[in-house]
Amino acid sequence: MDGLNEVSLLGNLGAEPELRMATNGSGILTLSIATTRSWLDSDKKKQEATDWHRVKVWGRRGEGLAKILKKGDRVFVRGSLRYTEWEKDGVKKYGTEIVVSNVVLCGGKGGGGSSSRGRPEEEPEVTFEDEDPIPFEQPEEPKRTAPPAEQSRQAHRHDKLPRGKK
Repeated sequence: MDGLNEVSLLGNLGAEPELRMATNGSGILTLSIATTRSWLDSDKKKQEATDWHRVKVWGRRGEGLAKILKKGDRVFVRGSLRYTEWEKDGVKKYGTEIVVSNVVLCGGKGGGGSSSRGRPEEEPEVTFEDEDPIPFEQPEEPKRTAPPAEQSRQAHRHDKLPRGKK
């Protein structure tokens, strides 16, 4: 294995999603996701801290999600870390972002189900042409056969098995 770069977050959108178009015409959706962690301090008092994460969703998926996501929505995202570097006013800046490979909508702020912020009853239909359709039937498992070298070893094992008396 070369390495593993995977991030999973469950949190709430802290700002309205921002959709920009790249020079090649592809959409780039930027999300600001807040995750909150809690612990008990030495006095047994509950403490909380919120971490903010910059998340990028590229392509048609980002364009589609821009139509339905709103500030406060709860989302689960999975992706990989990317480190960025740029220059602003002669000063080098550095940042960390998560490039998304999967997004799951988890409903309104802080809970499951649908959001209750006065949204229309019907959500707009969002389709992603670059993804495979979800199969309704499980495909048949391919028959597994041992590689030729293994088949040869198996054949020799059968020759060495003790045989019953006739």
